[in-house]
Amino acid sequence: MKKQISRRYFIAGSGALFAGFALNLDASAFLADEPIIDIHQHTDYAGRTQEQMHAHQRAMGITTTILLPAGRPLSYGSTHYGVSNGLQVKAGGNEICYAFAQQHKDEFTYGACEVPDFPGAIPELEKYLKLGAKVIGELKFNVECDSPEMRKIYELAQAYNVPVLMHWQYNMYNRGYDRFHKMLKKYPKVNFIGHSQTFWANIDKNHTDQNVLYPKGKVTPGGWTDRLLSDYPNMYGDMSGGSGLNSMTRDEDHAREFLKRHQDKLLYGSDCDDKVGTGAACQGAGTIAAIKKLSPTKEIERKLLYHNAKKLFRL
Repeated sequence: MKKQISRRYFIAGSGALFAGFALNLDASAFLADEPIIDIHQHTDYAGRTQEQMHAHQRAMGITTTILLPAGRPLSYGSTHYGVSNGLQVKAGGNEICYAFAQQHKDEFTYGACEVPDFPGAIPELEKYLKLGAKVIGELKFNVECDSPEMRKIYELAQAYNVPVLMHWQYNMYNRGYDRFHKMLKKYPKVNFIGHSQTFWANIDKNHTDQNVLYPKGKVTPGGWTDRLLSDYPNMYGDMSGGSGLNSMTRDEDHAREFLKRHQDKLLYGSDCDDKVGTGAACQGAGTIAAIKKLSPTKEIERKLLYHNAKKLFRL
């Protein structure tokens, strides 16, 4: 099982890297002296040091970063018996993110995370919510999206008025995307933020093979994700990662209309583990470049890079 999962992760990572080069732009040329909120970054990402991460964010021009922690390391089915510990990228946990954010309050804040079926999950999450965590997530676990454990997390998010950020990856993390609309309807006061391969692949109405995580080619509007963003006021999209970038670069004409249609529901995130923060090697900078290139207006660009996150996270 571990060997199979590792292979899937390698394929997904390769797809993300390919997407990062798709734009063929030097993102540093697009960075302006304007505030940018990055809603998706990690400490200890793939062995990167905190100092390197801090320098990376500054190189991208990020003014506020939300650090998303991992849950505790456990050998549970929900963590693929340890394979998915550290969000499968060696990401640091709650205490590490909290401590770093406390040391750099002008530039960083943090979320709260825990393995959903760990018996102490709710007290652990509540501990950091009471300390000021801005979001529950990144929830990246092998669980059903409508399971009792996840519903308890949604109820906690409602009580503390914070969003829930979920990593959707078919047959791997947060199962049951086709049923998730029921949770959006059941918890209308909870703002949910979708992220990753299955979320972004399903902007396309013609995306039928859920095993394809990084689809290419033209997009037909009306996929699951497109409909969720349109039909539910509490559904948002995290544009981070190779999947978020791929959703724009695969069909730029569609991307312009998509960004216009959902201009109040989309949020910039980087979720990249490089150490430079500029140029073709940096996926997060590439996503900034894509947003700047494809946003139909300057007003929409600023919503995606700053205003939407500022409002949703009350920053």
